[in-house]
Amino acid sequence: MEWYAAYLTLGVLAGLMAGMFGVGGGTILVPVFLFLFDAQHFPAEHSMHLALGSAMATIIFTSLASMRKHHQHNAVNWRVVRNITPGILIGATIGAQLATAIPTRGLGIFFACFVYFAAAQILINKPPHATRQLPGRVGMTLAGTLTGGLSSLVSIGGGTIVTPFLLWCNVPMRNAIGTSAAIGFPVALGGTAGYIATGLHIQGLPGASLGFIYLPALFWTAAASVFTAPLGAKAAHKMNIDVLRKLFALLLLALATKLLFKVLS
Repeated sequence: MEWYAAYLTLGVLAGLMAGMFGVGGGTILVPVFLFLFDAQHFPAEHSMHLALGSAMATIIFTSLASMRKHHQHNAVNWRVVRNITPGILIGATIGAQLATAIPTRGLGIFFACFVYFAAAQILINKPPHATRQLPGRVGMTLAGTLTGGLSSLVSIGGGTIVTPFLLWCNVPMRNAIGTSAAIGFPVALGGTAGYIATGLHIQGLPGASLGFIYLPALFWTAAASVFTAPLGAKAAHKMNIDVLRKLFALLLLALATKLLFKVLS
């Protein structure tokens, strides 16, 4: 039962972050899942892939809950969502395939470095050129493919990539967050399908696994996150976003450092 309590607590935090920042919560889910799976003595060679797959599946539920609340605030640009989704689905499936071909140690280092980069981008917060606009359909498809591939590779909902991209294209902050939350859903669908397919025939996984998805972690984490994601989205439309961005970046730095020490040791 202590593991279920840990998953519920993680879900509360991941849901709040998903709602506030338009991210799926994977930057929090992956490192904590990895620590919890190691504590339960899951096979070391599969623990990182299980953490990535379980996080990606959880994002399906957090993104839906967050997207609904942001839509109520008219903060989702559905034209952007429609244009970027085809590329997202293609890239997310490819990313999951690549993740299972990379050893756990290398994948952990890559994930930590990616989170460092994302945190730095949030802290710098350099304003874009005033004339910059969103690309056309072809450009959005290419952006979606890159976003989906990288998001699936490191199991994030896409907001860590999409939100800075939309801000770079002069989309207002709250609309960038809301649109990123909606984009997290197709990212999670494509990535989850890939992690299930690539893990189905792997030997030595925990008994309650569906491919690289550990079902108890998915169930209990998602059960909590679907309640807290709307609360986070509501807070995003009331609180000082600049302060929240900086706090979130510091949290990312702390998680990445802890994960890096873990995989290197």
